[in-house]
Amino acid sequence: MSVYDEHALDDYIRNGNEPKVRENPLNANFARAEFQELWNKINSKHSYTVDFDDEELRAKAIDRINRELFVAKASYVMTTAAQRSTQTRENLERGESFGDTTRRDYEVGEDASGVTYDLLGEVATAARITRRSAAAILKGIAPVKFRMFRDNPEEFIAKVSRCILAEKATMVVDHIAYHKLDERYDSTIFAERMPENVGRALETSRCIQDYVFWDSEGERDFARDLDSAEGKVAVYAKLPRSFKIPTPVGNYAPDWAIAFEKGSVRHVFFVAETKGSMDSLTLRDIERGKIACARKLFNEFSDEDVRYDVVHSYEDLLTVIQGTE
Repeated sequence: MSVYDEHALDDYIRNGNEPKVRENPLNANFARAEFQELWNKINSKHSYTVDFDDEELRAKAIDRINRELFVAKASYVMTTAAQRSTQTRENLERGESFGDTTRRDYEVGEDASGVTYDLLGEVATAARITRRSAAAILKGIAPVKFRMFRDNPEEFIAKVSRCILAEKATMVVDHIAYHKLDERYDSTIFAERMPENVGRALETSRCIQDYVFWDSEGERDFARDLDSAEGKVAVYAKLPRSFKIPTPVGNYAPDWAIAFEKGSVRHVFFVAETKGSMDSLTLRDIERGKIACARKLFNEFSDEDVRYDVVHSYEDLLTVIQGTE
């Protein structure tokens, strides 16, 4: 039994025959004064403290689980077909070498997998709460919801944990405080993703590396616009995924660090996130919580002249910058 996610392998399925870019070293833009000043402002690591009412979190998590939790019974599909007695090239090319197929759906009975689960431990770990809090939440949900654990334990654990994280994400923002550590990220993190496919490589002139490897068409277009923004953008970087901000609902990695030309905008240094749409309300809640924590870190707790926001395009970035002037 497992929780099916149709997008789980999106980042892993690639054309294996596509040529690779083996190296993407830092170029002369990294040494520019504008980027060094920006990098020294943002590369500190941080810890956080947060103080909120555990009872309030438990009550809100119980309410959300009772309203939203639905777990499908674990099942499997058996499809049978007989191979045709005679085959032609056309049949093979069209994938018609088998005759009519028959499909039957079967529900998996309780305990059919033989797997035992540490329910409290797994919920506590996934939701980043104590076992005591996990126990209080599970004890408080409606019996009809708790019985869904027997139908599909893995999906139950995943969905209950996301409900708790979503409620936590809405609560922690007003109560979080960040603390700068002595430890810093160093420049070696920019070479961690190599090698990469040529098809996702955008050659650049203002980036601190020769190529930007984009994860979406929106990122590709954003990088192109940054690269062509003469008179506005001095230098920029696609931040690696290991550049992380800790939050109570999971680590968060912003997308871009941008240094504008001095005098062209009020806030010369900018950390940006480029976002598309989310898959579900729960995931949006969690992601919004992470983004709100990043906004607090850069825009409220930091004494550096660095601004952070979520933008959808370069034009959106300029609008945000102009709005802060």
